[in-house]
Amino acid sequence: MNEDIKKVALRLRELREIAGCSTAEMAETFHISHETYLEYESGESDMPISFLSEAAAFFKIQVYELLSGNNPKLHVCQHVTKGNGLRIERSKQYDYQHLAYNFAGNQVLPLLVRVDPAAEGDKLHTNSHPGQEFDYCLHGKIKIVINGKAYVLEEGDSIYYDSSYPHGMVSLSDTPSEILAIVI
Repeated sequence: MNEDIKKVALRLRELREIAGCSTAEMAETFHISHETYLEYESGESDMPISFLSEAAAFFKIQVYELLSGNNPKLHVCQHVTKGNGLRIERSKQYDYQHLAYNFAGNQVLPLLVRVDPAAEGDKLHTNSHPGQEFDYCLHGKIKIVINGKAYVLEEGDSIYYDSSYPHGMVSLSDTPSEILAIVI
């Protein structure tokens, strides 16, 4: 398994132990099976960004701290130049760049998300997490499914939704599409 994933898994275990929680309690807290939680904490399975966001909120830290082991340092602003967000590779369908990773106390999770076209026979992967999400299509054409209903976003279109409902997306273009996702 990827060394970065193992490091995140180790930080997750350390945070759980400091909090004095069992693995079963954590699985219940995050509404996942105990087996899935054990796979995350052991580094056997990569954690989706939705889980990382929930875990960071639970431990009252930022996603960046969970991913890197470092504390965000900036308090006034963070300028991120094109292509230099913190790359987060959590699923084969999406490539994320965290655009405020080093800003201390950020209240939202701004992500640039590259969404790949579906391969023949691919099933749409969905996830859910507490809070709300705003997605703005920057490039391409995206189908987003929220709680079983499909919406199509083209360049300049946006959608705002309760992210506790299952949601997922796929590029309808021949090439990857991009969205700006703001997770609140």
